[in-house]
Amino acid sequence: MKLSEIKNKLQKLTTIAFQLPNGDLVPSHFHVTEIGKISKHFIDCGGVVRTEEVVNFQLWEANDYDHRLHPEKLLHIIELSESKLQIPDLDVEVEYQMKDTIGKFSLDFDGTNFQLQSKITDCLAKDHCGIPPEKLKVKIGEWKQKEGTCCTPNSGCC
Repeated sequence: MKLSEIKNKLQKLTTIAFQLPNGDLVPSHFHVTEIGKISKHFIDCGGVVRTEEVVNFQLWEANDYDHRLHPEKLLHIIELSESKLQIPDLDVEVEYQMKDTIGKFSLDFDGTNFQLQSKITDCLAKDHCGIPPEKLKVKIGEWKQKEGTCCTPNSGCC
């Protein structure tokens, strides 16, 4: 989800909620403690130099249970961040403290809640790493041998 999309959604909401991939909601007394632009300049295992940029939101919660971040306040924080940090309209990534580590999520919206979507790692140069392409999955009984490809005795094909 792009930053502009979040801003558009916030303008129409009366409350903000973030939902984790397991369906649990981030406690409603969360804070957005940081908004920033993260730039990643790296080389993949195939030798290709790459760059990535995302807008990062950090969600945090404390024991101030009466705290509620309202949509207009978050919108103001986003606009201030865009101005001061020269943040363009990038995809948003969210950090949230999980049990033992910080979780990183992409973001979506279901019409009510912002959805934290699990992120996964991947090889960007599979062809250089010897990783075979994904095999076609076929159910038994659906595969039919092409006519004329069957080996016959003394044909020399086997």
